Amino acid sequence: MLVVQGSGKAGIKSAIEATAVTVENHSTENRDELVSQLENTWQTICSGLRRDLGAQIFGQWIKPIRLSRFDSSNGELQLVLPSEFAANWVRERYADRLTLVWKTHFADVKNITFTARAGTARIAQVKHANNSTRQDIADVPSGKFRLDLDPRMTFDEFIAGNSNVLALNAAQRMAAPEKPLFSPLYLQSSTGQGKTHLMHAIGHTYRTEFPDARIIYMSAERFMIEFVSAMRRNEAMEFKAALREADLLMIDDIQFIVGKNSTQEEFLHTVDSLISRGKRVVVAADRPPQALDGVDQRLLSRLSMGLVADIQSAGLELRRDILQHRIANIPHQDVPEDVVEFLARTISRNLRELEGGLNKLLAYAQLTGRPITRELAEEQLSDILSACRRRITIDEIQRTVCEYYRLDRNEMSSKRRARAVARPRQVAMYLAKVMTPRSYPEIGRKFGGRDHSTVIHAVKLVEQLRGEDTEMDNDVRMLLRQLES
Repeated sequence: MLVVQGSGKAGIKSAIEATAVTVENHSTENRDELVSQLENTWQTICSGLRRDLGAQIFGQWIKPIRLSRFDSSNGELQLVLPSEFAANWVRERYADRLTLVWKTHFADVKNITFTARAGTARIAQVKHANNSTRQDIADVPSGKFRLDLDPRMTFDEFIAGNSNVLALNAAQRMAAPEKPLFSPLYLQSSTGQGKTHLMHAIGHTYRTEFPDARIIYMSAERFMIEFVSAMRRNEAMEFKAALREADLLMIDDIQFIVGKNSTQEEFLHTVDSLISRGKRVVVAADRPPQALDGVDQRLLSRLSMGLVADIQSAGLELRRDILQHRIANIPHQDVPEDVVEFLARTISRNLRELEGGLNKLLAYAQLTGRPITRELAEEQLSDILSACRRRITIDEIQRTVCEYYRLDRNEMSSKRRARAVARPRQVAMYLAKVMTPRSYPEIGRKFGGRDHSTVIHAVKLVEQLRGEDTEMDNDVRMLLRQLES
């Protein structure tokens, strides 16, 4: 058995020497080469994951992972995280992806395990509404399909808006006792808009309605891994039989099944079998069926024959509602309205980032005792905000404000104090602070070299007027929409 510890190559080798671990039928030279290959492979994998997952998620969950142990006799690679919570989180959300990429890049790795310390075991259990505990496992001769549903992802916790109401209603019908009008249900949205939440919610509700039902939920990556593993063990028939006995089959991220001919063929036959017997099938992807490259036309036809429910990007009102709902469920935590507005307007790419930003801000405030303010949000969420902000410039803001109020552009830098000029200028300063990362002094310099205290006064005044004057609030909202579009 080969033990690998530490983040750098030198640290890994020294850790091996310190533990005096040997590898059967391997020379010291070959062992060092294997260590180097593992480390280089991990660096390559991390580079791809950082690009796919984004800097924030990668930095929080993937970057802390350390290579711990590689058993060359059975191909098991152990990954260690700083805490049991982190190990559970990564195991539940990224195990399939990490297993697949390791197998793809390093054929000697056959299995991945996650732990916070050597030998840590984990028993996954699911709490039911009646507070009883059981393990939700569909027994399969070639393995076990464990139903891991996030208890937070229920229909009650899903916030509806114009962008997702069709998908929500379709998901609720799919989970209801009555036979659905369509199957399969195809949920389509970009990353972080709620399709995975809806799949978990379907699973929770259907299990409540039918406690003895066989429910299978997995990612397309896991589907491929399980299928290939079953074929290698000559247990493909058992695997197929287990899938086709499901009452509810849900496959997430179906776009990752493209290009795998044998896997596509099996998935096609599974879908055909389940639909013909009146069973329920739900799939989710980041694109419509017709845009899935490299997918067999027969499979595309099956995926399109039910209902394709598109989830559009959440609008500003929905983002506000989601933040308010989350905050309402957190006792003794005050989040000012201007902070909610700031987060809703700035973190607009996806809802996962929005909730992650709020959670990070709340956790920091609770752990440090600092009150939540706009300044604290900008300080602690700088990485998220910089990635989400559209690069709106102060020049663009000035031009838009002047067009809206029918002013000459030079008035933004003039010394005139007439209200007809000063008020639009103050609005432009306010928008510059809300929509750009520029500091008060930087904004002042763009408005004729004004002092930073003048900008601070303008920002506070416009915030006050928005709460007192409906016309002013409407003007600012209209300008925000124009600039954001």
